[in-house]
Amino acid sequence: VCTSRFWFNYRHVANTLSVYRSVKRLGIPDSHIVLMLADDMACNPRNPKPATVFSHKNMELNVYGDDVEVDYRSYEVTVENFLRVLTGRIPPSTPRSKRLLSDDRSNILIYMTGHGGNGFLKFQDSEEITNVELADAFEQMWQKRRYNELLFIIDTCQGASMYERFYSPNIMALASSQVGEDSLSHQPDLGIGVHLMDRYTFYVLEFLEEIHPASQTNMNDLFQVCPKSLCVSTPGHRTDLFQRDPQNVLITDFFGSVRKVEITTETISLDSDLAGFESK
Repeated sequence: VCTSRFWFNYRHVANTLSVYRSVKRLGIPDSHIVLMLADDMACNPRNPKPATVFSHKNMELNVYGDDVEVDYRSYEVTVENFLRVLTGRIPPSTPRSKRLLSDDRSNILIYMTGHGGNGFLKFQDSEEITNVELADAFEQMWQKRRYNELLFIIDTCQGASMYERFYSPNIMALASSQVGEDSLSHQPDLGIGVHLMDRYTFYVLEFLEEIHPASQTNMNDLFQVCPKSLCVSTPGHRTDLFQRDPQNVLITDFFGSVRKVEITTETISLDSDLAGFESK
């Protein structure tokens, strides 16, 4: 979810599209992703390279690409719509692409970026979601059996304040900054005239580029990716609500889709009903 509008917030769109690209590369299809972008930087008239969004100043990787499926865009990205997607309280006419079709076996990754403060995240400079509202939405998800485990990542100023009020089981949370700290930008580009990414997300993505579907890298490794010497702010994480030891939680449990296949050499007998098909 990118909650920011306007050209000077280019980096927030690039943050979100970069995470989107990473999870797709690791096997999660668009049918399992709900992408929210509050502004369309690719088609912004100030963009000197139309139909592109870059996350690195070498301009080699266009994270907008040809296969981006944006589910909520522009003024559709509101606090109300975000909470409705999480809790499933959406109108019956809403298409499947705009629904979070999860159940009690689903591991969910929620990534958010934008401008925030102590206990809130702004949506489009016109409204805010508070840490209490977010915590209550996650509790509704738990009560309605809409997740098995949930990983929450937020890149914003005073990001750690957004997970302070969480109280539902099986939630792990990461933030780019502590209360009282700013989350800083990275990769300034003179040609475009803005920063291309935020520091925390930049180093998280560098880490994810080394991950492949069979990787055994765990969440403890993710906690270490952006020390204060790189981020300038102090990233934080919270694991007390999570049942498993982070050391036993693979990165691909949330960022990838790995199908477990069992190979057998035994003969399998089919039921007579299944074996009796006739070709027509």
